[in-house]
Amino acid sequence: MRVSLLSASHRRSWTRAAASAVALTIGSTGLAYAADAAAKPPEPPPPGICDAQPSITTSIAIPVAGDIKKYLCDHGINFQVNYIGEVFGNPTGGIKQGARYEQRVELGLDADLDKLAGLKGLTFHVNGYSIAGQSVTTYNLLNYSAISNIAAHPALLLFELWAEQKLFDDKVAIRIGQLAADSEFFISEFGGLYTNSTFGWPNPMAVNLPSGGPAYPFATPAVRIKYNPIDSVTLMGAVFNGDPTGAGFTGEVYQNDPSGTDFRLKDSPFVIGEGAYAYNQEKEGTGLAGTLKLGGWYHFGNFDSQHFDTNNVSLASPDSNGIAKQIRGDWGLYGILDQMVWRLPGDDPKKGVGVFARVTGAPNFQNTMNFYVDGGVNFMGLWSARPDDSFGLAVAYSEISPSARAFDQETAVFSGTYMPSRNYEVALELTYSAQIIPGFTIQPDFQYIFHPGANAANPLDPNNAPIPDAAVFGVRSVIRF
Repeated sequence: MRVSLLSASHRRSWTRAAASAVALTIGSTGLAYAADAAAKPPEPPPPGICDAQPSITTSIAIPVAGDIKKYLCDHGINFQVNYIGEVFGNPTGGIKQGARYEQRVELGLDADLDKLAGLKGLTFHVNGYSIAGQSVTTYNLLNYSAISNIAAHPALLLFELWAEQKLFDDKVAIRIGQLAADSEFFISEFGGLYTNSTFGWPNPMAVNLPSGGPAYPFATPAVRIKYNPIDSVTLMGAVFNGDPTGAGFTGEVYQNDPSGTDFRLKDSPFVIGEGAYAYNQEKEGTGLAGTLKLGGWYHFGNFDSQHFDTNNVSLASPDSNGIAKQIRGDWGLYGILDQMVWRLPGDDPKKGVGVFARVTGAPNFQNTMNFYVDGGVNFMGLWSARPDDSFGLAVAYSEISPSARAFDQETAVFSGTYMPSRNYEVALELTYSAQIIPGFTIQPDFQYIFHPGANAANPLDPNNAPIPDAAVFGVRSVIRF
């Protein structure tokens, strides 16, 4: 295990980052705050640490295992073993055709230290992954919108490791440790149905930030503060180490941190803030439930220009010195909407038809992608015979920045060789999640990728033709113990 220390300059950056996180959190509160002025009946207590996900141990008779899990839960410990296995293949398109198998086994533990040790409001969490198999994105498509959100280099990895203290009647929660931003920030609830990674941590964040940002499969040291002034409003701000593995943009994240235990603290910080307003969430209500989120982020590091060298000459030019111009800092803004448009009669406000949309923008000069939008429609519990099934259609649009496009175009001109210019990538996904029994789901899935790699050249084509559009079929199974 390696622990990196902070230099004096980085301590100053992290101090500024902490101030920025507070500012971003406050600045993202442009949401309807007074809507909860009317008196409400008291809300039920929050779910316990074992209530978030169904377990297969409660659905079928597994000798001893179910009893052990219940005993641990009653005493404030939730030990989890979750398995995801999947096969995806592209019969058409990409750089080659074929099918790939992937799997991920997760071990996790949540502890309620109030029950265990009388430490009121304190909880602990740790989880890690065993990842195996091959990604159809890496070997067949070379696209940005990874077909699977579990796709990663085969490895044994520690992911998150943190403690959280709740204060002031649970209105404030401070979490510290090894955290991942994509566990809480920039997340659409309805987007969680889909297997494509961009509907979780969106492409611009994964592409524009060093090591892909503090997101699966690499968490990093961080502090997060959450504030719930009223039930319907949530404000969050966090400061993360800005390069989880230290690999920057080299793509060598696994070589730098093969086990997820680097615990780096010496990189320029990354801060993010988000405000959320949730309405019509009551089971007895008649309105349509929805959540609006507004957020922003800032990275304090240096970023390479996508177009010019230090002499302001195009990096594609033979006269370039080959050293990219440095740009101080990077930032972005985003918005998210999850909205029910029709509610199934009953006491669950999230059964029926719901839509979601996310949009984000970032500066042009230092980013490969500067604009992104996704959205979709989900059908949840509409079939009375299968009330826990969900079906959905979603689409994501990722746009290459003008600076990166200009570099591509000038590379072709100066080289005298045909090279396609990157422009945009579109990912479409059609999926159905079928709950076989609580704790066990099977999910057939279809995806179509337009302009894989945003119209990038096919490395296996001698004429540098763009990578052909790809159709991808697959099926995923999930078991939660």
